[in-house]
Amino acid sequence: MNWYVKIWLISLLLLPVCSSIAAASWAYSFVVNDGKIYVMSEDRVEASTLGDVVGKVTYYSDREGTYSGNFSNAYPKGTQYYAVKGIATETAIAVETTEGYLLAQYEGEYGGGAHTPWQVIKDWIAAGLILLIVVCVAVVVRKKMKDGSYRH
Repeated sequence: MNWYVKIWLISLLLLPVCSSIAAASWAYSFVVNDGKIYVMSEDRVEASTLGDVVGKVTYYSDREGTYSGNFSNAYPKGTQYYAVKGIATETAIAVETTEGYLLAQYEGEYGGGAHTPWQVIKDWIAAGLILLIVVCVAVVVRKKMKDGSYRH
């Protein structure tokens, strides 16, 4: 088999390993609204105590990373956030769920960034480094085989 084909086969086999190592899960469920992170609780909120809609999920991902917009790691795009009567939105908001409305408590400012999470970039860097190593090893082996100094 041609040595170029072997290099590409090895590289293709190693790429899934890189991405599976990078997969991680979040420590807790949360939503982000206007740059503020709200940690989900199990406290239910009655529909009669809901105020105005204050936002909605614009991006969802279950992979760790840094995202922009009104992001959630637990609720799908389109999930709405509501003010709760008698509670400032700087303290808590209500989040629409399939079981009703749950209270999400303000945790602090969210360090959001671009839609491309750093974890994805790290995956590609790792894959590129592995490919580079495989190519370098293959070039050295091929050169030694031509020179006759390679031992099986």
